[in-house]
Amino acid sequence: MKKNLMILVWLIPAFFMNPITMLSQEENTMEGIWTEGNRFVKESGETILFQGVNFSDPHVLDSKGRWTRAHFEEAQKWGSNIIRLPVHPWAWRERGEESYLELLDRGVEWARELGLYIILDWHSIGNLKEEKFQNKGYITTLEETKNFWRAVSGRYAGEPAVAMYELFNEPTITGERFGEMTWAEWKAMNEEMIRLIREHHPRAVILVTGFDWGYDLTPVRTDPFDEPGIAYVSHPYPQKREAPWEEKWEQDWGFVAEDYALILTEIGFALADEKGVHVPVTGDETYGRAIVDYAAGKGISWVVWCFDPDWAPFMFTDWNYTPTRQGVFFKEVMTGGGN
Repeated sequence: MKKNLMILVWLIPAFFMNPITMLSQEENTMEGIWTEGNRFVKESGETILFQGVNFSDPHVLDSKGRWTRAHFEEAQKWGSNIIRLPVHPWAWRERGEESYLELLDRGVEWARELGLYIILDWHSIGNLKEEKFQNKGYITTLEETKNFWRAVSGRYAGEPAVAMYELFNEPTITGERFGEMTWAEWKAMNEEMIRLIREHHPRAVILVTGFDWGYDLTPVRTDPFDEPGIAYVSHPYPQKREAPWEEKWEQDWGFVAEDYALILTEIGFALADEKGVHVPVTGDETYGRAIVDYAAGKGISWVVWCFDPDWAPFMFTDWNYTPTRQGVFFKEVMTGGGN
């Protein structure tokens, strides 16, 4: 009876879905994702560990002729079971809501056909409360952010391939440049977005990110979210802390995995002399092995940045998918050759 009820909860939103999405779900056999304790689980109750890649912005990929099923297929060949799609506020505005949603529809359909899950990420960096952002491409407002989630959650309600909604990429209050915001204030803004999404997509897994460019989850120790279906995010690039990293990771964000589902939606490294290298991504396979082993030991999912030759740290150097050093490393891990 309980399982039948769960299935009913998944099916109800389908009656209100966008027609484009409904038509392509007739033979959808993917299971929806939920959280149970500190695990991501399928509807059947099976635990799933996510390992995958970030794409660059779908609008940018489309402008280059690279928003294709072949790109998703290549990510699958590299061992991905999940793709993170970073939707930038500037790109959302430039393309327009309806056209952008149609773009995402194509990606969702390709992902479903290949059995890949998707994270939709509102990709801004800065202080949403004071509207202070890292650069003009990330400028947004709480109202625009809520409108984005209203549109997306209404579009993909009941769509199992859209596994997670990442509410805000990297909230940042470090230094005078970004102003001030307390965890309580950030939590309240997230809870407002969560309620909005739940009105459309009650079974969505929603990802909540900590401060310090998405790295720091220490406030969760004393003030976690009291919501079902919530998972936490960290972005532990190599220069966020000095090696050895493990003890610091445990203190800053790893402890969360004892009680809650946790996914590192950005990891990765670039060599010191590599094109596009910048703080905090400078590193090598020493970091790669450390983060992969630490995550494996705690059952933490992760997604590598970036499956693109232009968005550093790159996983490949050209559109023949020639891997960089980090590309070689993570491809071996995801395909089972580097475990």
